[in-house]
Amino acid sequence: MYEDEFELTFNLSGEEPQPEQAAQEPPVPPKPKAAAPVVDEPTRVMVLEKPQPAPQPEMPEPVQEEPEKTPAPTVQAAANGRCVLISGGDRGIGAAAARAFAAAGYQVAVLYHQNAAAAAALEQQLPGCIAIQCDVASRASCELAFHAVEQAMGRVDVLVCNAGIAQQKLFTDITPEEWQRMLDVNLSGAFHLCQLALPGMIRRKQGRILTVSSMWGQTGGSCEVHYSAAKAGLIGLTKALAKETPVGRLGTPEEVAKLLVFLAGEDAGYITGQVFGVNGGLVI
Repeated sequence: MYEDEFELTFNLSGEEPQPEQAAQEPPVPPKPKAAAPVVDEPTRVMVLEKPQPAPQPEMPEPVQEEPEKTPAPTVQAAANGRCVLISGGDRGIGAAAARAFAAAGYQVAVLYHQNAAAAAALEQQLPGCIAIQCDVASRASCELAFHAVEQAMGRVDVLVCNAGIAQQKLFTDITPEEWQRMLDVNLSGAFHLCQLALPGMIRRKQGRILTVSSMWGQTGGSCEVHYSAAKAGLIGLTKALAKETPVGRLGTPEEVAKLLVFLAGEDAGYITGQVFGVNGGLVI
């Protein structure tokens, strides 16, 4: 079309013409909001750890005490001032005698042969008790042991010859070595110790020697000929030695009465049918 021409448009539909709407521009979509600038942050490394228990209050470390050292046996003064030496004192009658003498106030020394553990235990049980190794069958061993006791205690007031061995065998099966060993321990051992103890007792004009024999020494025991012979010999040694060391005085009624009180008491419950000669050795 030229610049001076125009166009007429007729609406034949009968509808009111609508004012021409201004051409609308397509809606402009909203500009997206600018994203917040990304700030570089340092990389964080997460370390997972096991939860720690709540702290406990500090407790002082226990002081570890050093084990007590066993003190060396010391010799204590006897309560009654008297000292006793017991051979074979680590077990049986000997150990029981050691405890009884200690309870009565004696200072106690025991001789043992091989059972060092039992002897050490006795030393622990009885304050002031000393135990010395000795083979009573050997004169040299008896001399060493006896002098050691005298050096430790000063003297021996009471000697108890208790050491002994036993064996059951038919007479025909006993060897010469077994026979000799039985005599050496059960009889010669008492001989050695009595000879060592008597000089001091005679010099002080005071002392006691007790020997422990057996009923087989009185009656003889079947299958124990060598044992019975040694114990019978010990009875003979004791009686003969008593005649060489008599009391040398008359007795008193009170001395007999004390024996009666003992025999009537519980301590004499295993004694029956025996003859006791309280006569100072006049009748043996």
